Amino acid sequence: MEILLHYIWQNRLLGMPLMLDDGRQVRILRPGRHNEDAGPDFAGAVLQIGDSKWAGNVEIHMKASDWFRHGHDKDMAYDNIILHAVAVNDTKIYRRNGEVIPQATVNIPANFYYSFASLNNAIKGIRCASNIAFIPNIRQQDWLETLAFERLQHKGERIISYHSIRSGDWEQAVFITLARALGFGLNGVPFELLAKSLPLKYIYHHSDSLQQIEALLFGQAGMLVPGLYPHDAYYQQLVAEYDFLRRKYSLTPISRELWKYSRTRPANFPHRRIAMLAQYLYSGINLTASLIDARGIYDKLERIFRQDLQQYWANHDAFGAPEVRRSYSLSRAAIESLMINVAAPFYFAYARLTGDYPVGEYAIDLLTSIDPERNSIITAWENAGIKADSALRSQALIHLRNEYCDRARCLECRFGYHILRRNAAPPDMHALSPDASPEPDTDVRTRIPRC
Repeated sequence: MEILLHYIWQNRLLGMPLMLDDGRQVRILRPGRHNEDAGPDFAGAVLQIGDSKWAGNVEIHMKASDWFRHGHDKDMAYDNIILHAVAVNDTKIYRRNGEVIPQATVNIPANFYYSFASLNNAIKGIRCASNIAFIPNIRQQDWLETLAFERLQHKGERIISYHSIRSGDWEQAVFITLARALGFGLNGVPFELLAKSLPLKYIYHHSDSLQQIEALLFGQAGMLVPGLYPHDAYYQQLVAEYDFLRRKYSLTPISRELWKYSRTRPANFPHRRIAMLAQYLYSGINLTASLIDARGIYDKLERIFRQDLQQYWANHDAFGAPEVRRSYSLSRAAIESLMINVAAPFYFAYARLTGDYPVGEYAIDLLTSIDPERNSIITAWENAGIKADSALRSQALIHLRNEYCDRARCLECRFGYHILRRNAAPPDMHALSPDASPEPDTDVRTRIPRC
């Protein structure tokens, strides 16, 4: 519950004038900066206490006696506290020199608490769905724009980490990113592990043979097991080929148990996605140069990502399976998914590391040009009253659901803030705006630690 007191203090949702034990009124001119590390909870607060203004730090506890339980009475860092705010006032507190520290009781407004409990008790889904209608459109747009950039940055940082781990090799970093994206969520992690286990230089040595590239990829995926599918001639060829290449390059495959098949249609089995990855490599595509040359233009990127499966995989879903009539290229939705999860984050990462910031603009232009994704998350937001008009907006809504709703981060969400503020009692009307400063000719007392 202490986190609620921090939130109420930081956003000044006290609901009524704050009073010290001695009856003096406290007005929050500045709540201070929330401190996530060791030391007082809020630094640089400015308060009006009686006729004087005080600048210093604020400490918040559920019980006043927590001051002693946490050992603050012996810690010099807490001698500059100008206010101790508590929910339960069960004792007085003192500085190390015996001086009494001003203390006030903070009451959590009932409406605020009920609103928070309603958000927090939602086990899954969009926690604030019933309150979306009360959030002004301009606030929705502002928050979703921020979330879109946050998601793009999150994906871009992953590529930057690949780039760093691979000693600045852009092509290897993009290869890992493409592999992960071909996992389409369900198999993203095993695809990433597969790409990381296989340096591109080994593949380049065999770039003129699709069969050898497939042997390397399927072998590293742990899918080539001697003795399995004895009547599948192509499978047996790959097994023999991989056995030679594995010993040649001292390769260690990942576990075949990592791959997931549940709720996956045969056309989307990881076998066909690995075959597509092999096709990209066999086509001789230089992804880094190709993506930059495409400049985020939809038609050019579509030509890059549209590849046709050949030979065995043109009519097979998996090893040992009978031949089938099947589309041998990715669907439009799958290609757009690669644009969203490979091209756009690459542009962001490339701009960050090279300083070529116009390239970063390609990401925004691209996401704006793509239709919104269609999945259960977007449908849930539409049912709640927020529609996506582009991939930029759908990415924001997916990020909001995954990173805030599902993790119960309502106190960090601007939607949650608006709902909680709306349901809190009116704050102290005498308080200034959060960025207000005390007048220069006013008596401001500043607490500094005493040695």
